[in-house]
Amino acid sequence: MEQAKRRPRKLGWRFVLLGLVLAVAISGLIRSLWLDVYFIPSASMEPLLRDGDRIVVSRTDFAFDPVRRGDIVVFDGRGSFAPLGSGRGPAADFLAGVGHWLGLTGSDTTYVKRVIGMPGDHVACCGADGRLTVNGQKLEEPYLYAGDAPSELKFSVIVPDGRLWLMGDHRSKSADSRSLLGAPGGGMVPLERVIGRPVQIIWPLDRFAAIPRPVEAATTIKNGQ
Repeated sequence: MEQAKRRPRKLGWRFVLLGLVLAVAISGLIRSLWLDVYFIPSASMEPLLRDGDRIVVSRTDFAFDPVRRGDIVVFDGRGSFAPLGSGRGPAADFLAGVGHWLGLTGSDTTYVKRVIGMPGDHVACCGADGRLTVNGQKLEEPYLYAGDAPSELKFSVIVPDGRLWLMGDHRSKSADSRSLLGAPGGGMVPLERVIGRPVQIIWPLDRFAAIPRPVEAATTIKNGQ
């Protein structure tokens, strides 16, 4: 009788373990192919994204509608924004990876920025009125953090084929393509390093909201100004 009572208990634990393994496997598959969760670790994309926000990132949006100027992208910065190795050791890298996978911490190699320059674009700072120019025309930037200049750093770059020029919306708080002008690659991020597009803020709950994809950023000269 005692043995008969123990068997269901063992089977129950096996089903629980199997359920956990399947849940992790399905979650991993979804996050590798469709959606991922990312922790915003800085103020570089304010006011839209704040330090501490958790966002859902679509990995498939750009498969149907390619990256365009004005898009916000999450990307792997290894080889451009980040060093190839963290130097912390395997154990620390593993723990950091787990925290990032759970959406509890940021990543040393994953970043979120806005596309300012597409392949072939000439991006410069700044025009006589202080605005960025793209291919000689003024760039309208309604997303900029209030009170921030488009850039305090002067630059003039031509974006190579297959790469992007990326900047944060809170320019005075953002380390972006401008910060890496003298580095290999000149701060330009390869298109194949783009992971996806943020589509939803899921935490904190009082900021729960969709992140709409903007229309393509316009380079215009209004009324001859």
